[in-house]
Amino acid sequence: MKWDVETAASVSATSSRPAETNGDAGSQGDKGLRVPGLLDELVVFPRRYVVMSEAQARAVALWIVHTHAFDAADASPYLAVTSPEKRSGKSRLFEVLELLVANPWKVITPTEAVVFRKIAADRPTLLLDETDAIFGKKNGENYEGLRALLNAGNRRGTHVPRCVGTSQLVSFSVFCPKAIAGIGGLPDTIADRAIPIRLRRKARGEHAERFRRRDVEAEAEVLYMNASAWAEHARPRLAEARPELPDALDDRAQDAWEPLFAIADLFGDQWPAGARVAALELSNGCDHEDESHGVRLLSDIRTVFDERGIERLASATLAAALAEIEESPWAEWYGKPITAAAIARLLDRYEIKPKVIRVDEDTPRGYRRQQFADAWERYA
Repeated sequence: MKWDVETAASVSATSSRPAETNGDAGSQGDKGLRVPGLLDELVVFPRRYVVMSEAQARAVALWIVHTHAFDAADASPYLAVTSPEKRSGKSRLFEVLELLVANPWKVITPTEAVVFRKIAADRPTLLLDETDAIFGKKNGENYEGLRALLNAGNRRGTHVPRCVGTSQLVSFSVFCPKAIAGIGGLPDTIADRAIPIRLRRKARGEHAERFRRRDVEAEAEVLYMNASAWAEHARPRLAEARPELPDALDDRAQDAWEPLFAIADLFGDQWPAGARVAALELSNGCDHEDESHGVRLLSDIRTVFDERGIERLASATLAAALAEIEESPWAEWYGKPITAAAIARLLDRYEIKPKVIRVDEDTPRGYRRQQFADAWERYA
């Protein structure tokens, strides 16, 4: 079955999965998988304190349960909690998650060495807040090691090798659930491995309760224990699960959502379809804030070719046309309009190089439309 928004919304758990898969069977082995309403409660609880969409809340609820059974999966999706401005609920969501996820470790600006040692020793759920202070222009170079760790740490079997003492070589495992929060966007390579939760500042008509940890700890403890107990029984089934993946999601998004789909399918009821609707809404939207500059450039170059209806473009003409696209970064590329040389450098990774072309009576260096066909097909 090919999943799209309409298909996912119309398919129920009982029609798309046999009873033994969605947890409705009466077998002895399924008794531990029945925690009625747990996922629904994990949707409602965070939304009392943080303004989120239904799709975002569903993703968060599934990810919370995943932290209790992440070792049954080959990959663990990052939860990327971002916002355009401060006071949008990111830190509040982390305070809520700290009560619900398995073995939480909430931290700000850790060093690479602290992170890989902590993960190897305790296998925590990493709640990394204020990453705009880590990956911003001022400090970015100081945290390249941490960025590399996060780039690879969503996969089982990933290790950081380090010498300990004078001669002992130790491999530190860096596989664990991770949630990352910050203002603006995350580095492309990290965002590409994440489920995006883009929060906005609360509007006048929107309501969120005041969060006081001491008042909600008892209620959260029940949810935590139920999620942990469910995961303990479900772990063997999750390890064997091969959930159906929507074709509309790209490969990275399918990898990220697969362990969450496995959880949703075991819970059954509306959750198999609801999880896929959430995935298509969050990870397959039109607003790809996490796309690389190269992909954006390819897309904008196609727009220029299409709007002008031509087959050849001089490099200087292309640069000027790109700088006129208001919603793109080319007008202020490192403080000035993008140049032909900068375009060539960005396109070099796709093996697209400027050539001598004929434009009317002139023979400038530039590009033919056919040079981009393969890259457009693959990336844009």
